[in-house]
Amino acid sequence: MPANRPFRPMPHALAAAALALLSTGSQAQTAAPAPAGQLQTITVTAERRLENIRDVPSSVSALQGEILEVLNSGGQDIRLLAARVPSLNIESSFGRAFPRFYIRGIGNTDFDLNASQPVSLVYDDVVQENPILKGFPIFDMERIEVLRGPQGTLFGRNSPAGVVKFESAKPSTKAFEGYALASIGRYSALNFEGAVNVPLSPTLALRVAAQSQNRDDWVSNGNSRGPTRELEGYNDNAARLQMLFSPNKDFSALLNVHTRDLKGSARVFRANIIQPGTNNLAPGFDETKVFQDGINSQKVSNTGGSLRVRWDLGNGMALNSITGYETVDSLSRGDIDGGFGAGFLGAGNFGPGFIPFDAESADGLPKHKQFTQEVRVESTGKGALQWLAGVYYFDEQLKIDSFNYSSIGGNVQNGYATQDQDNKAYAIFGSVNLDVSPQLKLRGGLRYTKDEKDFFADRIQAPPFSPTFIGRRTASTSATNTSGDFSATYALDKDTNVYARVATGFRAPSIQGRLLFGDTLSVAKSEKVTSYEAGVKADLFNKRARAAFSVFSYTLKDQQLTAVGGAANFNQLINAAKSTGQGFELDLQALVTDNLMLTMGGSYNKTKIRDGGLAVAPCGGGCTVTDPTVVRNGTTLALIDGNPLPQAPETTLNFTARYTMPVAGGDFFVLTDVAYRSKINFFLYESREFTGKALTEVGLRAGYSFGAGKYEATAFVRNLTNQIRVVGGIDFNNLTGFINEPRTFGVSFKANF
Repeated sequence: MPANRPFRPMPHALAAAALALLSTGSQAQTAAPAPAGQLQTITVTAERRLENIRDVPSSVSALQGEILEVLNSGGQDIRLLAARVPSLNIESSFGRAFPRFYIRGIGNTDFDLNASQPVSLVYDDVVQENPILKGFPIFDMERIEVLRGPQGTLFGRNSPAGVVKFESAKPSTKAFEGYALASIGRYSALNFEGAVNVPLSPTLALRVAAQSQNRDDWVSNGNSRGPTRELEGYNDNAARLQMLFSPNKDFSALLNVHTRDLKGSARVFRANIIQPGTNNLAPGFDETKVFQDGINSQKVSNTGGSLRVRWDLGNGMALNSITGYETVDSLSRGDIDGGFGAGFLGAGNFGPGFIPFDAESADGLPKHKQFTQEVRVESTGKGALQWLAGVYYFDEQLKIDSFNYSSIGGNVQNGYATQDQDNKAYAIFGSVNLDVSPQLKLRGGLRYTKDEKDFFADRIQAPPFSPTFIGRRTASTSATNTSGDFSATYALDKDTNVYARVATGFRAPSIQGRLLFGDTLSVAKSEKVTSYEAGVKADLFNKRARAAFSVFSYTLKDQQLTAVGGAANFNQLINAAKSTGQGFELDLQALVTDNLMLTMGGSYNKTKIRDGGLAVAPCGGGCTVTDPTVVRNGTTLALIDGNPLPQAPETTLNFTARYTMPVAGGDFFVLTDVAYRSKINFFLYESREFTGKALTEVGLRAGYSFGAGKYEATAFVRNLTNQIRVVGGIDFNNLTGFINEPRTFGVSFKANF
């Protein structure tokens, strides 16, 4: 530092950005600056009200600001959030579409396009139920919130594991402003994100935001007869328009219209990439090569809108109305066996490794629409008693087309089936907050839900290897449930709170029926969870540090599980009599010096299936099953009692460090982020091969901010160590797997105006 330039602390704007880098046991923070040398006070909306994070009696995390730019810099999709907050995992066998979420080990590996998930995703206050909707891109975000544990009281629609909640930046009548961010990187990646806020009048404002993520193919097909020669590229474009009308402080209406268009590669499956008897990559594995004879393609088109109205009725009450509509059209096609040819063609006519038979399929969503309506009334006074009450309606209709192809003989269609589902749900809910004393606060809530599904499936064309039945199968479900939560918060002093919470949750019955491979529908009855949690939240060292720690235990009754694949390649729903989980979560953040911010988060989750008689079909691709087996009706099955839940790492850790140094009228900064998750089990049964190794991904970002923070130039690298792991598998044919993203790097420039 020049001798004539005095040391100056990190600007508040940069400190706030660093504060948001990790799961912080919090949600959103307000823009109010903190006193010099202190962390900002964080206010949250986990209970549908704005309040200090210390007062929220549950385990909550947030991502916002710079960290979202950091994670997005490599052009990744929503899966980038995996392990970035405690107890969260996200994976997909569809690539950039259809993410599958897991919180505290609870999730669903089902790959059907009507799959229900126990983690609810809420985007701008609208539930996104269909798994394709859950993949909407992340851009121009105010914050991303992760609420762990059952959230069914205030956030309905299948949330026994928790909620991932997205809040986009809102229009403002205060000033014309915006930003533009562009980056280029490896594999000819070209990414753009920008937004502009336009005050149209003192009562009307417009905000338009857009994102475009583009990458060339980087995987080449070594099979000269394969119709798809290059893979793993994409063009993913999304936009959002919002208009805010607020004629006075008592009324506001926010209109949101958004759209997405994705074209590119589907998930790339790789035949026999796992070394038999181990979970190592096969010798000589090259992530840039495949040998396939099938077609790989993916497209998604999504359009939706919402209207959020808030009206202060006076007399200490306010009315909130949230109306949402979504529609999505998708088609994803891939070479499921991951190789070429088939064993019956003779030696030299298949590979890599042994391919028993050819498998190529496509799933499409040609018809989908979702309508939701929530109306709630809440108290607005500042007394000891606060309350809210509301009603909720959900209506979804969809149609699924499933195709089977044979790459042998010119990629001909040899199987076609359809599924239709109509799902309606109704709910009434309410909650009460009571300040018993300045130290003790109690909260409680209840929700009554009725859920109805009508389902039918038709096999239009039977594949040669399936039964010859061509016709319709139907099923209907109807279920009711009352769930709720109760919690208490006690202030040990002005900076430290302890809390305890008990909550129940519910997932409605599910129906599946892929008639391409069988004539039977599977129905899973309602899933119910009871969760206990206790924790402490504290500001430390005169608010230079913050900590949150929680312990939890839950029991799932009749957990809905999906027996995916196996030798028969079925996708069958089952119920486990009971599943359990327990563990802890930790969030720390510290402003070590005015120029150095450190954050750390972690979780431990021990999950177990408890059902002595539950058995599923094990792999049909030569894996080494380690579970005990039983023969039923002439079929060998694996007993899964005592196994962990699939895609549920016991341990996750994340860490960030950001150092800022004043240089030449601006600020030079270096930021590193690390995300770790321990090994995972891909399926319900356990085997040596289909167990994913631990994964550590490291990111590094260095840049220079100048022009009073208006401009920023950076260089970045994602997956710095290029650690490649098998993160999922296909188990019915051979040792097929798919991998995480390789190392990417590039440069970016951001301008604020």
